Amino acid sequence: MRIAITGYKGQLGTALKQLLEVQHELFLIDVPMFDITDRNNIGHAIAGFRPDFVIHAAAFTNVDGCAREPDKAYLVNALGTQNVALACQRVGAVMVFISTNEVFDGKASSPYLEFDRTNPTNVYGRSKWAGEMYTQMLLQRFYIVRTAWLYARQGNNFIEKIIRAADEREAVSVVTDEVSSPTYAPDLALAIVRLLTTDAFGIYHFTNAGICSRYDFAVEILKQSGRGHIPVQPITFEQYQRTSTPPLYAPLNNFCGAALGITLRPWQEALSEYLTGGNHV
Repeated sequence: MRIAITGYKGQLGTALKQLLEVQHELFLIDVPMFDITDRNNIGHAIAGFRPDFVIHAAAFTNVDGCAREPDKAYLVNALGTQNVALACQRVGAVMVFISTNEVFDGKASSPYLEFDRTNPTNVYGRSKWAGEMYTQMLLQRFYIVRTAWLYARQGNNFIEKIIRAADEREAVSVVTDEVSSPTYAPDLALAIVRLLTTDAFGIYHFTNAGICSRYDFAVEILKQSGRGHIPVQPITFEQYQRTSTPPLYAPLNNFCGAALGITLRPWQEALSEYLTGGNHV
């Protein structure tokens, strides 16, 4: 198959490239050569390649950065997605749009189903929701894949921050009331590749199995990395200063993917592989 990947330098894009490059012809899209906010630039690039699939992973994902620069957030996550969708429309490609659990408001009492009403409460979530809307309005054949708390070996992710804090301090403080599911980028990439073969277009929730708070996640990180002796102090989100407010309870229920036989392993197992491969002990 001919597959274009936007944002191929990012955490998910890198994992997708490694998984797909052996058996498929790839067109790798990222700045500075290709700019999804430039409709002509991205349109000509995708049209020239004529892909069967476009996996649109490029995004402005810095949640606090989106709050500080809302115009940039909407330009990249909303209008950039519109541009990619229009290019897919032009060449008849199937589009995979990578979205987020932050399209929900976090007020649920159980994990969100793919059918639940969206109600984003911050700029990042609203800009990604706009990307979902463009995808659905402009295309008939698409997959929208929502995920949460994504991490990979490259990048300054939550795991690295916790380990660094533990190595520099006598204790770390982590919020107990932000709850979701950590997701290992290679596992998400594998689920997406499996989804491409189904022709079961629609919305999917892919995270590693299981639910935890940021506090629980931090405790497990320290335990598995040989730092279990470092105390983790529980705090509330109100005690933690940041620019944007995420949905506090936003785990995702992989109902539709599971119906196709696509599931992801428990988040604790994925964390173990990440830590082992990254030599964090």
